[in-house]
Amino acid sequence: MKALRLLRWSGSILSPRTRPCLFHLLQPPLSNRRLLSATISPLQEAVHYQNQDQGPEEDPWRSSQGHRDDDLIIPADMPQSLQQEARLRALPSPPLSAVRSSAKLAALHARLSFTPRLPIESLARCLVDATADPNPDFNNTSLAILGRDLYGYYTSEAILCRYPRLPTAVVFAAMSAYIGPKTLAQITQEWGVELVAEPGGEVDPGYLQCRREDSMLRKKHSPDSDTDLPPMVGKGQPSIVGANRPNADQKTWRRGVSSMTVYDDEFGDLVKDSTRGAKNQEPTTSVEDACARFVQAVMGAVYLHRGKHAAKMFFKEHILSRHLNVGKMFEFKQPTRDLSRLCAREGFESPVARILSETGRLSRHPVFIVGVFAGREKLGEGAGSSLNEARIRAAVAALKGWYLYSPLDVRVPSDVEGANTRPWKPVLIDIGEIIV
Repeated sequence: MKALRLLRWSGSILSPRTRPCLFHLLQPPLSNRRLLSATISPLQEAVHYQNQDQGPEEDPWRSSQGHRDDDLIIPADMPQSLQQEARLRALPSPPLSAVRSSAKLAALHARLSFTPRLPIESLARCLVDATADPNPDFNNTSLAILGRDLYGYYTSEAILCRYPRLPTAVVFAAMSAYIGPKTLAQITQEWGVELVAEPGGEVDPGYLQCRREDSMLRKKHSPDSDTDLPPMVGKGQPSIVGANRPNADQKTWRRGVSSMTVYDDEFGDLVKDSTRGAKNQEPTTSVEDACARFVQAVMGAVYLHRGKHAAKMFFKEHILSRHLNVGKMFEFKQPTRDLSRLCAREGFESPVARILSETGRLSRHPVFIVGVFAGREKLGEGAGSSLNEARIRAAVAALKGWYLYSPLDVRVPSDVEGANTRPWKPVLIDIGEIIV
């Protein structure tokens, strides 16, 4: 199979781009056009006058929304410093010319141990959210989509190959603990990235550019609120949460685990639009969602500029290196019944609880140690202040011992991608969790 050249793809991120909405700002005053005419080639001058003859219907300084904003025209007698400030304030996000002079951005680039192979301009683009600059050529939407898919792929294969018997609900919880919005927001703080109060062209490119939503609006549209107002997307069109599911308008219907795997996102939650905004208003987002998209965009930029191996190492250093106690994510309602069903399915003898030791039976704080046996094999052991509590804890320990099984040599499918790798050895595929 022929290898793909990712550097050719990454070149589209750094391709020269212009903002049509600001062409009229860069038009020189009438007093200076005569001085500039000597430096303009005849072809450029012909094109310039041809555009002037087109009239208002074909205005070359037309904005990206399809109309010309005359309020942004700079008077000719304005001082040069104020003209530059007006141009910057007209931009929705910092220009590329300010990237190289940003100390915050250079510090972040060095803090993440990035080489010059990942340009600082791409890192600056990762810091521009779609709520700050809706232009897809300047925001981090495309990079965040790629990074989110890579995070989901690497995290899911790491969890399923290490713990092949985990229940689906625990897999969703582990995915959220590794790459959920709260975790990625915490990573943004650990990287030293700060958010701006209001985005604009005059802001330092080292800040995270996003337009925050009101806390009261966030509470109003939260899933726990009593209001039935749907979230709004960028242009004011209402979107139904989980619209990709069949019968999405039925809010009282039960969502099973199998349908979560097929229709919902990687965390088992309903797919929804993370940007909000009322009609004829600018879209806003929460701080967690903006930080999550930034971290995802950084992953996408690393994959495009430095390749698959560097992206995998970046994932291991910043995501998989975090300690996660999967054993605390279990929540059993009836562990003794689940253990009996598990033993019956696997062909074991029926579990029996036996007292191993006890102390202080007649005191105020007795301690009982109970073990659960299947024949002569001890499945689990638990301690409690009563026999029933110790028996339940022993059953929970036996269930955790089964679900938290992990092979010795853990390999994931992404480790064998590419040349000069060891052949793939199939991993364990469990029957599934207990259905009661």
